[in-house]
Amino acid sequence: MRNNQNSNAKKLKVRQNIKYKYSKYTIGLILLAMIVIMSFVSDRFLTVQNFQNIIVQASLIVITGLGWTMLLVSGGLDLSVGGVVALSGVLSVGLSTLGVNTPLCYLVGVLIGTLVGAVNGVLSIGFGITPLIATLGTMWITRGAAFLASVAISGRLSIYANINPSFFKITGFVGKIPIPIILVILLTIVMYFVQNRTTLGKYSYAVGGSERTARYSGIAVGKTRFILYILTGALAGLSGVLLASRMQSGQPSSGLGFEFEVITAVCLGGASLAGGEGTIIGTLFGAFLVGVAKNSMNLMGLQSFYQQIILGTILLSAVILDMQIKGKGIGRDKLKNMLH
Repeated sequence: MRNNQNSNAKKLKVRQNIKYKYSKYTIGLILLAMIVIMSFVSDRFLTVQNFQNIIVQASLIVITGLGWTMLLVSGGLDLSVGGVVALSGVLSVGLSTLGVNTPLCYLVGVLIGTLVGAVNGVLSIGFGITPLIATLGTMWITRGAAFLASVAISGRLSIYANINPSFFKITGFVGKIPIPIILVILLTIVMYFVQNRTTLGKYSYAVGGSERTARYSGIAVGKTRFILYILTGALAGLSGVLLASRMQSGQPSSGLGFEFEVITAVCLGGASLAGGEGTIIGTLFGAFLVGVAKNSMNLMGLQSFYQQIILGTILLSAVILDMQIKGKGIGRDKLKNMLH
């Protein structure tokens, strides 16, 4: 009887390993299926210009998602990225209207994100506040600060006048290639190297996989997560600068719901909210899937509230699929236990 139990356990583990192995290709197949379907639905979808628009629009999700992935892998969480996008964008544009050198404006935007990331790290690691609560608080603080900064600099709830034209060059072109696409390629390569070839990347998996084991192994758990909070904040700050340049204005309301788009992309890419799992390439595919989904809904003329419902459903589906693949999904036994 014991041999039968061992045999069944081995078979179950083999099946789960197979499911996990092939789940890596699921996101790519879904993305391909969406592209094929939309090519028949709209004749405007399968064009070079439209695909360029998709990549540019998804670039902010990719850039922020690169840092978010490594943070999530380590067991961290950052909901403040949407507020950081707004605050960084408003301050960088605002400084431009005051005559500050454009590269310095860009730098300040990134540094604002870096500072918020450091604060998130101190709150969650130093004070021991749950990352969900800590970053939810800073999300509201940065959002409010963006409105205050806009009013203080321009006297209005948005900044759109007297911006140095050179500020918009960061979303311009190099030849025929949009700069945001170049940034996505370069940052993806860098972050892939960081995650797979550096001590920080290896430590992030170890910390997220088992914090206790990581501590026993001599890994500085707090330091690892703190660095990743700073990195995530910096990339969110860069996204804020890019969005402000693309919109040619500083909008305190920009980036609303951005954090949930990032979460959706990262989860679709195979990262686990429990930590210990996730890849840069997976997030790249997840971000493009979100971008294709949003672009497709725009081409079909769906109103924004329908889009929110669909994106929310996609996020829940991704999490449920992830749980099923890892053998943690909802089955009959769990439903029975839930009702007792």
